[in-house]
Amino acid sequence: MPQESNDAFDGYEQDFHTIQNNVNKNIDAISTSASLDKRKSIIQGTEKDIAEANEIVLQMEGEIVHLPTSSRVRSQARIRLLKSEVEKMKRDLRRASLAPQVNQDRKDLLLDMDTDIDTATVDQRQRLLNGTERLGESSRRLESSHRLALETESLGVNILGTLKGQRETLLQTRDTLGEADAHIDRSSRTLKVMARRMATNKFILGLIILFIVALIVLMVWSKLFW
Repeated sequence: MPQESNDAFDGYEQDFHTIQNNVNKNIDAISTSASLDKRKSIIQGTEKDIAEANEIVLQMEGEIVHLPTSSRVRSQARIRLLKSEVEKMKRDLRRASLAPQVNQDRKDLLLDMDTDIDTATVDQRQRLLNGTERLGESSRRLESSHRLALETESLGVNILGTLKGQRETLLQTRDTLGEADAHIDRSSRTLKVMARRMATNKFILGLIILFIVALIVLMVWSKLFW
């Protein structure tokens, strides 16, 4: 059952990335499409794809309970990363949907400035537009940094899992060595007891031999002089 859950989890993630690639292609197509109806059709299809990607993430969250404990934390980090990708797709779609109108507004604004306002005002408006573009670029860099942070978090989770396994191995080894020391102590005490008993037996045997020798000498002496 755990292996089947892992396979299902990986399959969901592969489907997610397939949809993500289609969404990115559609977003690029929105900005290059000249037809308003064509853009609306692409936007609607892309919204459906994003909703499907979000549904896949929800299904992956349901599969976590079936995963082994050792890989559950790592899978949660992967899901958080996919959730951030869903939010990014939504933002990119909104940005691409508004881009044609923004470009048209910019053209109209520049045309009005050429006819109705002086050169200083034109420069001011242009700086404002440039500032807006720089703000958008900063936002994209922030999103990239966020993805990098999530990947780093996933790597840290993997390292912590490895360290936990090594710690458990060391604890088991320590327990095994403790049991071995206990067995050695018991064996040492047993050998000491046996050595004392052997020494006692030798002493008693020596006394018996001396008694027998003395008895023999006494018998011989009594026969010779009595």
